[in-house]
Amino acid sequence: MRKITIAIDGYSSTGKSTLARQLAHALGYVYIDSGAMYRAVTLFAQEHGLIGEQAEAAGLEARLPEIDLRFELNPATGRSEIVLNGRNVEKQIRSLEVSSQVSQVAALGPVREKLVALQRAMGNQGGVVMDGRDIGTVVLPGADLKIFMTASPEIRASRRYKELLDRGEKVSYEAVLHNVRERDYLDSNREISPLRKAPDAIELDNSDMGLKEQFERVHAHAERLIAK
Repeated sequence: MRKITIAIDGYSSTGKSTLARQLAHALGYVYIDSGAMYRAVTLFAQEHGLIGEQAEAAGLEARLPEIDLRFELNPATGRSEIVLNGRNVEKQIRSLEVSSQVSQVAALGPVREKLVALQRAMGNQGGVVMDGRDIGTVVLPGADLKIFMTASPEIRASRRYKELLDRGEKVSYEAVLHNVRERDYLDSNREISPLRKAPDAIELDNSDMGLKEQFERVHAHAERLIAK
């Protein structure tokens, strides 16, 4: 049975990672969270004073060689988690502080060049599910199955707000909604690899869709391709 490559793109807080993990688990594939990689670089920049209101390209670019990223399986959760320079930062990268600056960092050419090269190396072997913003258009344009996920900003903000509260963060819904809308604009309007639906991608609006339904729809598409 052949192994395919699956690319899942879409707006923030559409559940890309959840769907990608489900598919990878069901198919016995490797899951690669490209967004976690950009978040980890953002965290590095914050911790080293390389980012203010706007990402400072020169300072961060000079220190990119210091950044080592990999994914390790967490035995307790059964999930692949991001490791930055030997430190598991899966929890830290999900904060609203990182979310508020990750789009600016992801728009920097040197950052994208470094991470796209890593992602391509990870994804070109097949048997991979990768999610992000430009996977089907830039990173893995030859992916066998491309999914583009969307939902209303209000629905996505509600999901993100609940997730942050569950983690013990003190945030307001209004702040989360503002962040979602701001990231939509930045992701869609950046000069390098803007968020776009690939022409051959299947669009999935999950505003009124449960996790089970969206998984079954995409899993069926994957199974049909694998069976060919």
